[in-house]
Amino acid sequence: MNIGQAIIEALESLNSNKPRSALTILGIVIGVGAVIAMLSIGSGAQSAITGSISGIGSNLLFVFRGNLSANVQVVKPLTFEDSQALLDQFQAPSVQDVAPVINGTVSIVYGTEKTSTTVYGVTPSYQPVRYYALSEGSFITDEHNLGQASVVLLGPDVANKLFGRATGLVGESIRIEGVPFRVIGVLETKGGGSFGSEDNVVLVPFNTAQLKLLHRTQDHVDLIYVQAVSSNAVQAASDEVAQILRTRHRTKIGEDDFTIFSQSDFVSTAQTITNVLTIFLGGIAGISLLVGGIGIMNIMLVSVTERTREIGLRKALGARKRDILIQFLAESSLLSLLGGLVGIGLGWTIAFVVGRIAAASNTPLTPVVGIDAVLLATLFSTAVGLFFGLYPANRAANLEPVEALRHE
Repeated sequence: MNIGQAIIEALESLNSNKPRSALTILGIVIGVGAVIAMLSIGSGAQSAITGSISGIGSNLLFVFRGNLSANVQVVKPLTFEDSQALLDQFQAPSVQDVAPVINGTVSIVYGTEKTSTTVYGVTPSYQPVRYYALSEGSFITDEHNLGQASVVLLGPDVANKLFGRATGLVGESIRIEGVPFRVIGVLETKGGGSFGSEDNVVLVPFNTAQLKLLHRTQDHVDLIYVQAVSSNAVQAASDEVAQILRTRHRTKIGEDDFTIFSQSDFVSTAQTITNVLTIFLGGIAGISLLVGGIGIMNIMLVSVTERTREIGLRKALGARKRDILIQFLAESSLLSLLGGLVGIGLGWTIAFVVGRIAAASNTPLTPVVGIDAVLLATLFSTAVGLFFGLYPANRAANLEPVEALRHE
């Protein structure tokens, strides 16, 4: 029996009992669809997260207080003076600019509208370091900072919550923690970032935030952004920043009381996390494929029992063991292959629907149905059909013709 004849006979056999064949295929359809959907959603989530992190700039460093990887007894805070020391071109020639930041949660009121958000106390260097653009107005200046001016830049989300719009707001007055502030600009939309939404924020001068809103009596900072002269100089800038802070904090190498992250560190960490989640979700979805395979084996065993006399007759007419084996393997493989093809369509549909729901809710998630996921699901479903069809096919092939013909 050649392969073509085996496929034709398998199709005829499956067509003779359409409801049972359809229910058997359904298990594979659900399994393949779930695998493709989970892998595509995981891939889309990874692209969204890493793309968001990459958008902060490839030559940016983040300096935090503390170090989880080192056993440091005394952890000194980062200070405004530390950030200014990093601008020394003799000690840090690879550093282009520095932006110290303090932040906290505040309550903002405009008329009867009220919202809570994160306030960032920043210097003028924050705009070029963080690649912030304005949809209207102007950024914070040195005069604002030195004069502790009560001026504020609104993120578009905050502007929409308070005013119902994000344009024509320059000159408006709002209250932050009961203190009146004048709006001098509105930030352009940036979307989600590595520290949450970058649109649901407000920016005020560093000294203003320190004394009027967050009531910091010392010049401690929460985070220092360091911009390297180029993406190729990031490692050199990191080494220079570390050496300056070690000197100022009087710490030894390996006992740093600060942590320096680069954009590539965040991307690498995010990719690791999303890869683990994708594999986990794909593994759970793969279990349904195994369940579908068991369903194929059960149906094929029933089919062998029902067709015992047919098998005996075929053998009596000269059919070889190999022919019977191929016939039943072809049936189980066709079941899984058809289920796999329909499952690809189901998985793509699920991914498409999730993408539309994400777009409707302004979530930056676009599921990506890759050819690798399609091939993996298709090959795995076919392998499941062969594996779980092997036992029933072998059982049919080993039936004795005389005993098979006597079967009722």
